[in-house]
Amino acid sequence: MTSNSTAKTLVKTFLRTPHSLKTKFQAKQLLAQFLKTQPYSPSSTSILISVYSNFNLLHPSLFLFNSLNSPPLLAWKSIIKCYANSGHFLNSLTCFVQMRSFGIYPVPNMFPFVLKACVFLKNLRLGESIHGCIIRLGLDFDLFTGNALLNMYAKFQSLQPNGGHKVFAFNVFDGMPKSDELCGTSAQEKGASIIQLDRMTKVLEMMPKRDVVSWNTVIAGNAQNGMYEEALRMVREMGNANMKPDSFTLSSVLPIFAEYVDVIKGKEIHGYAIRHWFDSDCYLASSLIDMYANCARIEDSCSVFNLLSERDDISWNSIIAACVQNGVFDEGLKLFRQMLTAEVKPRDVTFSSIMPACAYLTTLHLGKQLHGYIIRGGFNDNMFIASSLVDMYAKCGNIKAARWIFNQMEHHDMVSWTAIIMGYALHGHAHDALLLFKQMEMDGVKPNYVSYIAVFTACSHAGLTDEAWRYFNCMSRNHGIKPGLEHYAAMADLLGRAGKLEEAYEFIGSMHIAPTGSIWSTLLSACRVHKNLELAEKVANEIFKVDPENVGAYVLMSNMYAAARRWKDAAKMRIFMKKKGIRKEPACSWIEVKNRVHTFISGDKSHPLYDRIFEALKDLLEQIEREGYIPDTNEDFHDVDEEQKKYMIFSHSERLALAFGIISTPAGTTIRITKNIRLAQVADSPNVTYWADNHVLNCLAYCRYADHHVIMRTIM
Repeated sequence: MTSNSTAKTLVKTFLRTPHSLKTKFQAKQLLAQFLKTQPYSPSSTSILISVYSNFNLLHPSLFLFNSLNSPPLLAWKSIIKCYANSGHFLNSLTCFVQMRSFGIYPVPNMFPFVLKACVFLKNLRLGESIHGCIIRLGLDFDLFTGNALLNMYAKFQSLQPNGGHKVFAFNVFDGMPKSDELCGTSAQEKGASIIQLDRMTKVLEMMPKRDVVSWNTVIAGNAQNGMYEEALRMVREMGNANMKPDSFTLSSVLPIFAEYVDVIKGKEIHGYAIRHWFDSDCYLASSLIDMYANCARIEDSCSVFNLLSERDDISWNSIIAACVQNGVFDEGLKLFRQMLTAEVKPRDVTFSSIMPACAYLTTLHLGKQLHGYIIRGGFNDNMFIASSLVDMYAKCGNIKAARWIFNQMEHHDMVSWTAIIMGYALHGHAHDALLLFKQMEMDGVKPNYVSYIAVFTACSHAGLTDEAWRYFNCMSRNHGIKPGLEHYAAMADLLGRAGKLEEAYEFIGSMHIAPTGSIWSTLLSACRVHKNLELAEKVANEIFKVDPENVGAYVLMSNMYAAARRWKDAAKMRIFMKKKGIRKEPACSWIEVKNRVHTFISGDKSHPLYDRIFEALKDLLEQIEREGYIPDTNEDFHDVDEEQKKYMIFSHSERLALAFGIISTPAGTTIRITKNIRLAQVADSPNVTYWADNHVLNCLAYCRYADHHVIMRTIM
């Protein structure tokens, strides 16, 4: 009897102060005691439903709700809230409609959950209807309801077409914008009308009371939708209203300065965060990391990350992406390993960020390990990760694996199509690349800026001049894509390879944008290949006008003078470089053997196995010379006799890497060599796939004699 009385008293206490319950277990115990000790009461049952809704316990809430013959307002509010917070948005809206059909008037704190359901269902017209209901009931004065309206219009503004670009639907499930193809529906199919900016602003102006959340919602909404100036104006108005920005405000504003590459303003935000003790906030720190990375200040990104006392998956992903984005690939891989050691579970964006590092460094074994992790983690169906895998395998020389992954994808977006087309282009399969491009168009995927770069690359490597011109004209005429520097560079490279040097010179001169030194350098390289010194001098002058510190141009001209036996001009060029402090980047090649990367620099004798490497090269050269091979020494520009030149080419970095690969692996092994200086594709066969300059051409006989499969690629 005493025990029963105590239980009754305890239940009554918790019903009077439901917020004192801290865990789901306590809430479930309360239900058990309630059923044992309490008589049926709609008010008590409603309070209990409210308790369960706070813990998102949907099934117990429904059990109690269905036991009520005429649910009171509190019960309706609680079940609508529980449905919305549990992801059952349609049920939440259905309950709201049913409640209104019974003539029950809603309370203000019910509408945030109803509006949330409208947002998740991407039903703008219903959201507008709810807004009208709020106004008719005179409940638009409520702060939380106003904030929910602001949030709804901010999210729906993402459905607005932006200057002819794709419509983007904001996927609030993961907080990332995704294209309408990925969401599976367009804005029109959802009945969504275009939301103008003033709709959200008008709601803000009509609110009698605003808090920091109100301002943050409007600022974030404008920033996320590209309305940067409006977002900054709202920040100023927020200050004029005596509202101090918090960490969320700063996180919303930082991407604007990242987009503008304004590191000065970004540093001002960082300083404000430090002064107000916001810098330890993981979300803000991630925004700072992204901002510095976009401004090419990777050291500052690392400093922000290192000062974090607690790191979540977002901060880890931000710093990894920052490193890869800025070319610090080894550091990105190192941080990825540290992330795993810290037992932070990678997400899909983690793999999309780290995979380009494997592609760049051609670390195929690591790429395969990541692929295995992706499969075990169930991420292999993710379109973005699959596209990254296609790119990685293609750049690591395994185009068959890249195509297999591409074929396994259920849906192909522009990124996946471009990755496989570029992969085939770089491997010299130009016709396959162009066939895939046509198939992409037939599948209804419109080409973009990058996909045309892949097409021109394919045409360039195969010498398809007429096809390239057709695609170049079609790009702007049919798809409204203005040629950019990359397109012009690819076309200039194509014409140069085809020996149409004068046509390439006129083409570059007629560009609608000012040509850069790198575009002229493409033609200068072609002049060297075709030994047109007269045009090369004209091109070099153009380069020195726009890029007087262009090291490659000085080196190429010096080499061309040397090849033409104009030793004095070559010496003058070298002396000029020395006076200006211009130094040529040493050629560097690296090779992965037994999961270790070995680096070789031209002329470097520091490798522990150098003697064996030299002997291997010497033996190979002697044997293939007996079979009729003649080394190409035309590209060695030292003023020495042919015999000395023949042995000087031993010191080239790609030869050292190749010989090391041959003596370190069994016959038939695929050798993958990466070089840091631009190479031109020269061959593609079942046994040898490589991109090479004339120095590497001399390696061809070495490869065939040693019976190895060789893949060579360059990093620019």
